[in-house]
Amino acid sequence: MQAQSFRPEEYLITEEPYYEPVGSEIELFLAAYQSQIPVLLKGPTGCGKTRFMEHMAWRLKRPLITVSCHDDLTASDLVGRYLITAGETKWVDGPLARAVRAGAICYLDEIVEARKDTMVVIHPLADDRRVLPIEKLGEVVEANHDFCMAISYNPGYQSVLKDLKQSTRQRFIALEFNYPTAELEKKIIIRESGVNDATASSLVKFAEMTRNLKGNGLEEGASTRLLVHAAKLIQADVNPVEACRAAIGQALTDDIEMINAVNELSATLF
Repeated sequence: MQAQSFRPEEYLITEEPYYEPVGSEIELFLAAYQSQIPVLLKGPTGCGKTRFMEHMAWRLKRPLITVSCHDDLTASDLVGRYLITAGETKWVDGPLARAVRAGAICYLDEIVEARKDTMVVIHPLADDRRVLPIEKLGEVVEANHDFCMAISYNPGYQSVLKDLKQSTRQRFIALEFNYPTAELEKKIIIRESGVNDATASSLVKFAEMTRNLKGNGLEEGASTRLLVHAAKLIQADVNPVEACRAAIGQALTDDIEMINAVNELSATLF
């Protein structure tokens, strides 16, 4: 039996990821990290939660192991399992076990999408115990001093059945994310895409229009991420209305009438 080798340095972020703070989230995360308190990020999709985690990992000079949670994600996927390779049985640590041993930041994105048994695994890591029981090895791994647990979810999008239980959420401090102010969002779009000030301003106005449609035909309005996508297309000489249709309208919904309505909104601005 042989454990798979793991190289934490491969998960280090060496160049600073661009991130514009919208509040005191950086200071709060740093304080939580120093106090070994796990962190919950909550907010709409595309508002910068993942970029924030990359930025904090760079600041702290810690490896960042990100897991995109989904319906088929099991506790074994996180912790590890035995595999047979070339006739030899090997134990292979999962991403959570790797982070615990190496003192990395483990970021579980959209945690409520994972199966319920994953919650049982993270609970002892997210309280004062800071341990990971690995039943198949008969081992209880104490988290490295530098280990950090972070999870995220979108409270406005999840169904009641997929909401976070109190037994989970009360183990974390919560950082609430939302779309930035119009001026800051414009700055982000210009920085990420290279479009001019006028184009960025129009995209921000367009985003506000789509966000006003949330609950009235759209599940979500245009995120900052989608605005950057549209801006990059425009910067590549795509017609602005077509860029908004492809990067925003089609991404937000499959409803033809809503796509046309969103398309009409962009046509009023471009």
